[in-house]
Order: sequence, then C-alpha cells, then structure tokens
Amino acid sequence: MADMPKSEAEWREKLGPDRYRILRQAGTEAPWTGELLENKREGEYRCAGCGAPLFESDTKYESGSGWPSFTAPAGEGAVTEITDRSHGMTRVEVRCAKCEGHLGHVFPDGPGPEGLRYCINSASLDFAPQEDSATRE
Repeated sequence: MADMPKSEAEWREKLGPDRYRILRQAGTEAPWTGELLENKREGEYRCAGCGAPLFESDTKYESGSGWPSFTAPAGEGAVTEITDRSHGMTRVEVRCAKCEGHLGHVFPDGPGPEGLRYCINSASLDFAPQEDSATRE
C-alpha cells in the first residue's frame, strides 16, 4: 500500500491514540467495549491500519469473551500467528500479515471446523458492509 506509514510518528498520526496502542504496541481494549462486538451485519472486517481483508462476517460468532470472535481468517495469508510469552503465559498472537498490526490472539476453544477462536480487538478492525466489500482500498 503506497500510503502505509513508514515511521512510528506516521502510524501515530494515522491511527490516533487508542488504535495506535492496540495495533502498534500490542495493547488490548477492555472487554465488552468494542464497537464491533455486537455487529451482526454481513460484510468484511479489514485491518484498521492498512485496509487488508482479515475476517468475513460468516465466520464471526458470539464467544462470550467480550471481544469479536471469528472461527477463521478471511483467507490463507491474511494473518500471521506468533508465539506470545508476555504476561506470564504462552498464547498465540494474531497480526495483520500486511502491516504487522496487532489484532488479538487465537485460542484452541472455538466452534469451527478447526476448533479455533480468533479473539480480536474491535479497534484493530474496520467493517465494510457487504455492499461495499467489492471496493477495497
């Protein structure tokens, strides 16, 4: 993406404080506070940092965790998974494959065919309703 920030100062300006803290500093929003938690519309969830497609609405479900949850990424290569040993535990961090923005974590307790729950911060996502899904940035 030609207009993707190259420096941390550019990321700060583009994202604002909350999104910067989550996407660039691996922060987490408080549970039950995300704007997209209750979203049930059909469409595509994109990276708030670079606009890359990350998750489809047909994989979103109510996990009871307090964050939007998905059973699978939008496609192979949409996200990367990295071992996270912070906070005294071992988890698998999920990042946008395009801009490396922190999205959340993936856990092996989901209902889908792979049994995965992608627990994602709302602030790391933008939602494109189905009628807009064909128009990608």
